Amino acid sequence: MGDRDHPFFDLHTHGFVRVATCTPDVRPADVGGNTDSILTEARHAHEAGVDLAVYPELCVTGYAIDDLHLQSAVIEAAAEAIARIVEESAGLAPVLVIGAPVQRGHRLYNCGLAIANGRLLGVVPKSYLPNYREFYEKRQFTHGRDCHGLDVTIAGHEAPFGTDLVFAADNLPGFTLGIEICEDFWAPQPPGMMAALAGATILANLSASPVMIGRASDRHLHCASSSSRGMCAYVYSASGHGESTTDLAWDGQGVIYEQGELMRESVRFDRGAELCITDIDTRRIVNDRVRNGTFHDAAEAAGRPEDWYRRVAFTHNQTPGDRGLTRKVRRYPFVPNDPDTLYEDCYEAVNIQVDALMRRIDATKAKSLVLGISGGLDSTHALLVACLACDRLGLPRAMIRGYTMPGFGTSDRTKSNALKLMEAAGITAETIDIKPAAERMLADIGHLFADGQPVYDTTFENVQAGLRTDYLFRLAGHHGGFVIGTGDLSELALGWCTYGVGDQMSHYGVNSGVPKTLIQYLMRWVIKTDQFGPELNAVLEDVLGTEISPELIPAGEDEEIQSTEDTIGPYALHDFFLHHIARYGQSPSHVAFLAYHAWKEAEAGEWPIGFPEDAKRAYTLAEIRHWLEVFCRRFFGFSQFKRSAMPNGPKVSMGGALSPRGDWRAPSDAVADVWLAELEANVPAEDA
Repeated sequence: MGDRDHPFFDLHTHGFVRVATCTPDVRPADVGGNTDSILTEARHAHEAGVDLAVYPELCVTGYAIDDLHLQSAVIEAAAEAIARIVEESAGLAPVLVIGAPVQRGHRLYNCGLAIANGRLLGVVPKSYLPNYREFYEKRQFTHGRDCHGLDVTIAGHEAPFGTDLVFAADNLPGFTLGIEICEDFWAPQPPGMMAALAGATILANLSASPVMIGRASDRHLHCASSSSRGMCAYVYSASGHGESTTDLAWDGQGVIYEQGELMRESVRFDRGAELCITDIDTRRIVNDRVRNGTFHDAAEAAGRPEDWYRRVAFTHNQTPGDRGLTRKVRRYPFVPNDPDTLYEDCYEAVNIQVDALMRRIDATKAKSLVLGISGGLDSTHALLVACLACDRLGLPRAMIRGYTMPGFGTSDRTKSNALKLMEAAGITAETIDIKPAAERMLADIGHLFADGQPVYDTTFENVQAGLRTDYLFRLAGHHGGFVIGTGDLSELALGWCTYGVGDQMSHYGVNSGVPKTLIQYLMRWVIKTDQFGPELNAVLEDVLGTEISPELIPAGEDEEIQSTEDTIGPYALHDFFLHHIARYGQSPSHVAFLAYHAWKEAEAGEWPIGFPEDAKRAYTLAEIRHWLEVFCRRFFGFSQFKRSAMPNGPKVSMGGALSPRGDWRAPSDAVADVWLAELEANVPAEDA
């Protein structure tokens, strides 16, 4: 088997479903022509590897034909068209969800029909018929709210009929579909929410929805709300050009959301037929539901619809292979690509940290705030938060006591920046050289470094980290204050901190909810909003350009300093892994698949605004696999004991936090074998 044929590269392996909104060419009452267009778009969707194609409401006949729907010729032509679409769908991959009038007994219903590979899976009638302003649907149709457990025969094709249907692929777990029609999702209690509670991960809305000023925003609002509230994907397809414009106009808006996030939107007011395609992560949806008790409580309160909804099984006609990924995957999940959203996130993050620290200052009646200032990212940002907290409380910045404590690996650049930072910030600044104390301790414990040997092991490093923390705690007691921790979320995830008497410990960890990749942007936001003035901003710019390093080992002969990322891996990847594993519980192979598509080409996709051009890089699948293994070993099998004893600190991001009192609870003695085995079994060692 060649590498590109490996199941890893097939999006279906990871539970992705490729969905599309389809806007066919429609003419009022031209049933034959409309059917041709529906089938043409179905074939286009098949060629594009689409799994689910959602069409507009009543697209077989046209929506805006009013009483023509009641003509026997139209009703019969629609039934024949449905039969033709069912028959010609044989061999096509997409499940087609089309809109048509369906007569059952002596009643006519406005319906959504699910069709797959030559089979009519089921027919869902519209629950709520608008009969106000420009709408008169009750004149032509009967509502289907109470249609449960029924069947219907359309031109010889028998199928389940009712609002109690979900459609589930038996060979693609997670692909479970519910249907509602236009007005249904404008109702106070949308029927699609019941389908979601019954297990539907994807809701399809076939809509007509005439356009007017502000209508597009309303649709976005409802789609976003439905997908968020239902913890599902929402695929919305509205009627477009070709509908009757006697009194109304149509824009053909197609919108696809996943759990409140806009994934893709069609071109509005397009004269031609259109497909709007993206990939839905059903595993993300399922994993989120599993961990959300409120969702299950709501299902219980609704009478456990998963027990009484009819689950129509079908075998999805999928072709295995590498079809790429049409979904946008953010390289930096904690850092929005959109400038406005990024600005808002930075504003909120900094203010969460500042407000939390202000409350802790109030509660402790602290006379001082004690920080270790290294001249690196984390301690610099913690200092900024402390300064803003004092400013808002009307306290002098001099109560902040900053200590730079150079050790064996401290560079001139970081020491200089630390001193400049403290001076520009106007805090009380002191320098304590920890080398003599470290040398004494190393000698006392019989370490080879004390005998002049260049042994730079973990003990050598931890002696320095421990001394710094020991000094800070004694200084806090001496000056009636508390120690502000500087370690961030990324370091806690990787266990990249010295436990106990070390940088893992403080009295309050203001950065503990902030990942490394976001801290850089918080500092850029501080600069952009000019919180502190040009002198401090200049130092911040230099800090941002400094290599991330613990500076515990002396520089080599070439003056190269110790690099954190050379040792534990790039924070860009580790933050990516952390977000998808801790927040969504995704398997390592799933995360690797996402990372592969996010990082395989530096030139492709979006980067956060202002990201330095010379820092843009790609990662191969082999690199992703290697560092993901490192992450799993450290996160699951090594570092939990440090998080189990972590100090208080505010949760900042929706991506979660790692406090045992908050988002993350795990035993300290677990092993990483399950994650490592899953990674080994399902991710190839390298890309072809």
